[in-house]
Formats: sequence, C-alpha cells, structure tokens
Amino acid sequence: MPKLHFITSDKEFEVPDHSSVLRMSLRYDGDLPNRCGGGTCGTCVCKIERGLENVDQVKPAEKKKLGEELLEQGYRLGCQTFINGDVSLSWDPEITKMVQKRKIVKMIATK
Repeated sequence: MPKLHFITSDKEFEVPDHSSVLRMSLRYDGDLPNRCGGGTCGTCVCKIERGLENVDQVKPAEKKKLGEELLEQGYRLGCQTFINGDVSLSWDPEITKMVQKRKIVKMIATK
C-alpha cells in the first residue's frame, strides 16, 4: 500500500491504491485544509514534494484554479489528486490564500 506523508502536519499513513489525497486526509486526520471538496475553492492546494510520478493526471478544475505556473511547481488540489504510490506533500497558508482569491474563468463557446 502506498504511503502518504503530510509533511506540514508531520503525519504519514498507508493508504489504498488510487486514493484521493483529501479523502485520506479527512479519514486519517492528516490536517490538509479543505472546504468544498470540488475543486472550486482552492483551500486544499498542496505541493507534491516527492512522488509526483505517483499522482494521476491534472484535472481541468486544477488547470482553471491553479494555472500553469503553480502546476509546473508541483502544486495540486488535494480534492482532485489521486495517488498510486508513495507521495509526500506540504501546504503553505500564503499559497492557499493566493489560490482562494483567484477566480475560475469559464470558457464560453461562441457560435
């Protein structure tokens, strides 16, 4: 079973394959900040410090909320990220505030 290490709260847990970072934090009291669970508020933004190769693909909600710059730095939304191997992550209240203030821009197709 993969190990999920919450660096900021100094907690580590063995979790099932294909586990949601946020769900495992809630289940095992990992302390990852959260609010909506749906990729819109940005509260669960975290940085994958180790094991980026063990997370799934970036979701559209993450692209919209985080933008390319943060994604390239290894930031993901815990509610949108699933792991399939060992992962260590951290979070920073200043980054969380910045992400929460960002507005999601919806693309509207024009005919």
